[in-house]
Amino acid sequence: MSTSTQCVSLIEHFGTVSDPRINRTRRHNLIDILVIGVCAVISGADDFVHMALFGEAKLEWFKARLDLPNGIPSHDTFARVFALLDPQGLEKAFLGWVQAVQSLASNDQANPDSGACKEEIVSLDGKTVRRSHDAVRSKSAIHMVSAWATKARLVLGQVKVDDKSNEITAIPDLLDLLDVTGCLITIDAMGCQKAIAKKIYEKKGNYILALKRNHPGFCSDIELFLEHAKADNYQDLVTRTRTTLGKDHGRIETREFRLVDLPGGIAWDDEKREWPGLTSVGIVTATRQIRDKVSVDTRLFITSISAAQKGGIIRFVRGTRSHWGIENCVHWVLDMVFNEDGCRIRKDNAPENMAVMRHIALNLFRQDKSTNRSIKGKRLLASWEISYLEQVLGI
Repeated sequence: MSTSTQCVSLIEHFGTVSDPRINRTRRHNLIDILVIGVCAVISGADDFVHMALFGEAKLEWFKARLDLPNGIPSHDTFARVFALLDPQGLEKAFLGWVQAVQSLASNDQANPDSGACKEEIVSLDGKTVRRSHDAVRSKSAIHMVSAWATKARLVLGQVKVDDKSNEITAIPDLLDLLDVTGCLITIDAMGCQKAIAKKIYEKKGNYILALKRNHPGFCSDIELFLEHAKADNYQDLVTRTRTTLGKDHGRIETREFRLVDLPGGIAWDDEKREWPGLTSVGIVTATRQIRDKVSVDTRLFITSISAAQKGGIIRFVRGTRSHWGIENCVHWVLDMVFNEDGCRIRKDNAPENMAVMRHIALNLFRQDKSTNRSIKGKRLLASWEISYLEQVLGI
């Protein structure tokens, strides 16, 4: 495990969470419930019954570390507490812990001979916890928007999308929770909104936003601009390109990245005012060949990165390529390893709180460098060897 994680006490941050229960009904300490819960999730538990079973199986180990005035809580107690627990309070504790881990990790990784570390890329994307719906209570499945830090390999935070809203309103709320100063924020087309660009700009971050037909007029203007620019061979425009080649399983994929600074003048001044920080347009053309079949896909982006800046095109390439890390490193793992889509926990705040617990476990595993096992293998090892669970927790 990294030195950074060992120096940060998760239990200390859990201690700030408010207990929603009435005093006279409390038989178990909230901190005990939360610690047993996160240890159980780390070790393979996907529901409250398994949390209680794990607690009973490791009773002596927990007795040495927790008060446990009335032993291990029952699965009903776990279910009731997680349903009542304020998600914002748990999220706040989670954010405090992540920021402490991130700060210490930055200190550990910084090279005094090389100056500032490479820019952090933070990808924002949403995911539906599909089986958290409750038809009896007319409750739809919860949808969470998460932030993934590529370099730190941490889930930085998450917010639940309101039932009658969408990611457009949730993304600014998530950004409000995060310190994105100096970070490069990548968001798909749903988050390509003027208010979101403004929020990132005000928080001193940079952005790459995917542009599609959800802004038909703006998208058409950009396409027309690029069409004329290409016909004129980008004359009098600042532009940079970079090409990458990938080969895998009989597939050859060539990607051409182009960054074009928007010129000054009346034509773009209004757009630049409406999209704070807007500097350039990015184009990614991917040509994929599988045997004799060739397909071409072109994607457009608006960004605050300038082609004229040193390394601007490299930042654009890194940002667009890194965005899908949130799918591969977070969403896919939550579904395939933590069984998030199959989880039937659905009462009140419990689905959202369990999502936070899974993110805590995922962060701990991502920070653990003691073994090269997969996340699934690490969960199994944590359940088999208490010494490895201690290693993951840093205790």
